[in-house]
Amino acid sequence: MSSSFLFRRVIQQCSSVRPLNLISTRFTSTTLSPSDNKTTTESPSTVDPQFKKKIDDFVKSNKIAIFIKGEPGAPRCGFSNAVLQILDLHGCDFKSKNILEDEQLRQTMKNYSNWPTFPQVYFDGEFIGGCDILLGMHQSGELVDELKKIGIRSKLSDVNDKNTPSTPSS
Repeated sequence: MSSSFLFRRVIQQCSSVRPLNLISTRFTSTTLSPSDNKTTTESPSTVDPQFKKKIDDFVKSNKIAIFIKGEPGAPRCGFSNAVLQILDLHGCDFKSKNILEDEQLRQTMKNYSNWPTFPQVYFDGEFIGGCDILLGMHQSGELVDELKKIGIRSKLSDVNDKNTPSTPSS
């Protein structure tokens, strides 16, 4: 199957939600919930520092951390599905959080990243962006390079290596 076909499929799926059964067993998703399980909407100035620390710890302790609508095996948003498919094309392991399960997490993440929409993608603790940014990086080939910077070899780098003519050594 050609990568251009797969890429077209990813773009088409931005507008439709379809479970990704092929990756659901490779990844974990957990919920960041305060101990009292209250769901609240908070402004940036009233965010619980302990809750923010849990987010910091999650984002910084994983090479790739994503905040999505739904679970990796059952995304509930076309854009979340597209991010999952792009990461799968590159063979990336990641950790995810389902922002639909926790309103406090959802609101806090908007303030944490200063990015109002989901999914949100982090590489090595650094906010990368959402679906549009990741898709652009994938299209340009920049994603392979960014993954390499954080110690992840993309499956697509093997394809790129095979398509690059080798020069004979002297």
